[in-house]
Amino acid sequence: MEVLGLLPSRPMTFAEAAEMADDDVHGLDNPHRLSRVFVTPEVDGWTLVIGAWCDPSDSGRRDDVLGLCTTLSVRYGSAQAYYFGGHVDGSAWLIAENGTVVRRYAATGEPDDALLTLGRPLPLEQEVRAAAGLPDGDPQTLSEDQRDELESVTFDLAPEIAAAYGVTPLTLSPGMKVRGTGLLALTPHPFG
Repeated sequence: MEVLGLLPSRPMTFAEAAEMADDDVHGLDNPHRLSRVFVTPEVDGWTLVIGAWCDPSDSGRRDDVLGLCTTLSVRYGSAQAYYFGGHVDGSAWLIAENGTVVRRYAATGEPDDALLTLGRPLPLEQEVRAAAGLPDGDPQTLSEDQRDELESVTFDLAPEIAAAYGVTPLTLSPGMKVRGTGLLALTPHPFG
C-alpha cells in the first residue's frame, strides 16, 4: 500500500468490495471512481488491488499503472494489472516481472488499443490466435479483418490471463489460502 500511495480507510468484505468496484467502474459520473480501491487479504500468495484506478488501458491512468506495476515487480518479482468489462466492455492486461514490462495489451474497442501494445504475445494469447488462424506478431501488421478478429478473440481474455499468471477475483473459492483482512483504501487520486 505504501508503494502505491494508498491510505487505509476501513476493513471491507469481498462482497462489499464487489459492489463498490461494480459501482465505481461502471459509474463514470461516480466521484469515487478513481479515489478508492479494495486491497484484498493475501490470497494464495497474491494481494489484489481492485478498482478502476488500476485499469492499465484507461487513458488517464495507463502511464501511472505501467510505472506502478514496474516498481512493484522490482520489489515482489511480479506485478500485474487487468481490466475486464463484465458488461461487454473488453479486456486489458499488463504484466511486469523484475522491473520489466513483459506484456501490455488492450482489446476494449477503443481506437488507440493497438498503441498500448508492449511486448510479445503471451503463450495463452498465442494459443487463442492460433486457434483463430491468426499470425503471431504486432497487431499493426495485420489486415483490418485480422485485427477485428484478434479483438474479437481477445475481448474477454483478461480473466484467463489473470488465472494463468496468478489469481483472478472471478474465481475465488473457499479452498484458497487467505491471510489477513481486506481494506477499502483511498488512492492518491483527487476526490471528485
